[in-house]
Amino acid sequence: MRASERVLKVLNTLVSAAAALFLLCVGAYCVYALWDDGQVYAAVDSVQEGLLQMKPSLEEENGPTFEELRAVNPDVCGWLTLDGTQIDYPVLQGENNLTYINTDVYGEFALAGSIFLDSGCDRTFQDPYFLIYGHHMDNSRMFGDLDLYKDQSFFEGNSSGSLILPDRSYDLEIFACLLVPSSEDAVFDTQQWQAGIHGLLDFISSSAMYVRQDVVDEMRAAKEAVQILAMSTCASEYTDARTIIMAKMKLHSPEGKQEGNS
Repeated sequence: MRASERVLKVLNTLVSAAAALFLLCVGAYCVYALWDDGQVYAAVDSVQEGLLQMKPSLEEENGPTFEELRAVNPDVCGWLTLDGTQIDYPVLQGENNLTYINTDVYGEFALAGSIFLDSGCDRTFQDPYFLIYGHHMDNSRMFGDLDLYKDQSFFEGNSSGSLILPDRSYDLEIFACLLVPSSEDAVFDTQQWQAGIHGLLDFISSSAMYVRQDVVDEMRAAKEAVQILAMSTCASEYTDARTIIMAKMKLHSPEGKQEGNS
């Protein structure tokens, strides 16, 4: 065998070995990525399973209370549930909007973070407009199920939820689904609507994917103060897209009668 043939054979062997090593590394990385994703989702499930045992109720005399939740973390300010979805989480509020983006309710690092109220909003929910954030995750974790409302049939068939606070609770009536950029001040500048929400209603009516216009009209005509809760998560339609679900807040009474905010 000539020297050139021997060199070529060695090079071919080296290339084959390098290719095999590359494929092995890719395979190992894929296995790790799957394991890592599994760990993230398992952590979410583990935290949520424990928290659901502490979900407060103002109507059960011997049920869990907010004192138990706040013993875990004093930043808990509410509990959000959207019927027809897996969204059933405590709501926290940190010093800023990065506090709970990668921190769970126990104060531990978690890629899934927590469901949290915008740091500029009133944690006692006395103002006209509030904004809650949550990561978009697959398999119905965190705010992943907000995507469900982008299906018109689901939006039309699922409009209820609740927000439980330490001293009262609200029935939520979902009335709009929007897709907006993260720079949309009409949604993310929470302070501009504290004097009144008619401008926000105008924006919703003109920009929503789906909207219950009768609910919007009721809020426009209301003589009493109206409160709106917005829920935001990342979307895949474009780089900085956000899915926004809007809900009207209606004060709930233990007897099932709705008071005020109507």
